[in-house]
Amino acid sequence: MRAVVLHEHGDIDNLKYHEDYTDPECGEDQVIIRVKATSLNYHDVFTTKGMPGIKVPLPIVIGLDISGEIAEVGKSVDGWSVGDRVLVNPLDPVTPEKGLMGEMLDGGTAELCAVDATRLISIPDGCSYEQAAALPVAYGTAHRMMISNGRMKGGEKVLILGASGGVGSCCVLLAKAMGCEVVAAGSSPEKLEALTSWGADHVIGYDAFEKTIYGIYGKPHRRKFEGGVDVVINFTGGDTWVPSLKATQRGGKILTCGATAGFDPAEDLRYIWTFELQVLGSNSWAIKDLEMLMEMIASEKLKPVIDTVLPLEQTAEGVRQLRDREVIGKIVITP
Repeated sequence: MRAVVLHEHGDIDNLKYHEDYTDPECGEDQVIIRVKATSLNYHDVFTTKGMPGIKVPLPIVIGLDISGEIAEVGKSVDGWSVGDRVLVNPLDPVTPEKGLMGEMLDGGTAELCAVDATRLISIPDGCSYEQAAALPVAYGTAHRMMISNGRMKGGEKVLILGASGGVGSCCVLLAKAMGCEVVAAGSSPEKLEALTSWGADHVIGYDAFEKTIYGIYGKPHRRKFEGGVDVVINFTGGDTWVPSLKATQRGGKILTCGATAGFDPAEDLRYIWTFELQVLGSNSWAIKDLEMLMEMIASEKLKPVIDTVLPLEQTAEGVRQLRDREVIGKIVITP
């Protein structure tokens, strides 16, 4: 089969395209997926480079988010048939210790992929392979952070940092779908234009963004429930953390699922207790999150933002675009 394989950690050039890589074998509790689409994540940049404390079994086929058609069914698998359209959960809900597809197990940048049947989720009519593949890591994480854990509701004012990436773009779309007023932060005119096209009510830069929020909604008051935003979505951390606290209304929430700009930011506990702020963390996704997202797509309530669709042989170029922050939305690879 054709596949893109990482043989050793290092630069993106270490991702090698093969015309005749060995086909996977189907275990008795597995299926073989004929891959139709796989989306890239910044996690693929980390996997390629190598991550301290994580020993990736090389060589490895990268790509965490996989959709496709079942081509072969293991003898112990029930409930699934050849031809079924499926999304693969990168994290097995039954045996999560096996690790992520595309990191500890061969992933989706190949024509075929062996998958434990416990990872399979049916793709409904009205949801394409490309749309389904865009979901797990980015959109699943956003859905869990905002709705399953964050319990956001319509009418809230929400500030979204990192809004033009995979997770951030979903946050914008979900917030608008539930009727929130969205302030989206971006780092370039192109990204701000994209955020506007996705429905953001206000688009802002990062310089002193808390003061920009004061200009829109007023400064939060410690004795009154007014000023600032109801929710800040901040998975950047770093220098954006304390300004996020300052931009949040009394009784508001800070939702986080990562720390792309630094995991040990300066803290100011005065804002947390004075303004009675809730800081809620979220880790990965659940099957329910992915099923609900696909149903939203099928009912035309959600359209994932796909920046680029590339052929399999250009996978390394897609990873480079992610590394260099040239992406607005998701990159999808189609074998």
